[in-house]
Amino acid sequence: MKQYPKVAVVILNWNGKFFLQKFLPSVYNSSYPNIDFIIGDNNSTDDSLEFVKANYPTLRIIQNSENLGFAGGYNEILKQVEADYFVLLNSDVEVTTNWIEPVIEYLEADNKRVAAQPKILSFHNKGFFEHAGAAGGMIDAYGFPFCRGRMMHEVEQDNGQYNDNCEVFWATGAALFIKSKAWKEAEGFDADFFAHMEEIDLCWRLKKMGYKIGYVHNSTVYHVGGGTLNTSNPQKTYYNFRNNLVMLQKNLPFWSAIYIIFLRLWFDLAAIFKFIADGKGKDAWAVSRAHQYFFLNFFKNARKRKHYTQPENKIGLYNHSMIMDFYMNNIHKYSDLDKNNFTK
Repeated sequence: MKQYPKVAVVILNWNGKFFLQKFLPSVYNSSYPNIDFIIGDNNSTDDSLEFVKANYPTLRIIQNSENLGFAGGYNEILKQVEADYFVLLNSDVEVTTNWIEPVIEYLEADNKRVAAQPKILSFHNKGFFEHAGAAGGMIDAYGFPFCRGRMMHEVEQDNGQYNDNCEVFWATGAALFIKSKAWKEAEGFDADFFAHMEEIDLCWRLKKMGYKIGYVHNSTVYHVGGGTLNTSNPQKTYYNFRNNLVMLQKNLPFWSAIYIIFLRLWFDLAAIFKFIADGKGKDAWAVSRAHQYFFLNFFKNARKRKHYTQPENKIGLYNHSMIMDFYMNNIHKYSDLDKNNFTK
């Protein structure tokens, strides 16, 4: 008889009644036989929990006493969950019936595989990939994340070009499968990130432990995106720029961190001028605030650096500048990048 590891699907909610109404039915109808459904709540002020209690009385609800963000919120909720696998699922995701089985089979096949994501397509344009995750996350030599199927703001149409299970650098937090043992070993997310890039930081730390991160093409979900913060929100700009610098400080080798962060500050300065030129003064100020945070908390974050005994797994690292390729070499598709520049 086939054994099915215990899976806990955990949806972190904050004033998300609209998304729960729309997408919880698809999640609840998942075909996987050994599953718990959990709503983790970040101290919502709407009636989303009343909706869950009235319509899904068997679902477990775990409440935080305050809004701890995506990172801190999941850290606290998952302390109270027991399962072989955690699935961190955004509330604005529609899933297909058998979306869980292929990912669990992929992870079970190799002890070094500890986290993975499904194919992430756009809910509003289902023939295209979605920005947050697409067909698996990569990172360039200067710390800029991108995806198979998404570079910068441009997403590709899904024509089956990424219908392969493969190793990537990071898996999206919109639908993140992770072995609970690995989550605990890595000590979860960095709660100080609050939101954005916490999953990249987590995956990077797991890779520094010698583990593998995967993408599974025959599991598909549809993501709305921007459900909590719109893509043009200056607060999102702040988190992205701030957390990216902290992530580099924490995970790069010492001298590499000094060199790369120095260069990144110049990249960020160019971004400030671009925001100003586009009339986005609040976004420009958000980048400046991110730099202020970085320097004010430099020593605090320096103490988070850890030494790992395992050789770092660098698969998914693009040893070039994705930004330069995009803007100067006019390369707007992952498939057009020189694959010889990727660490194998």
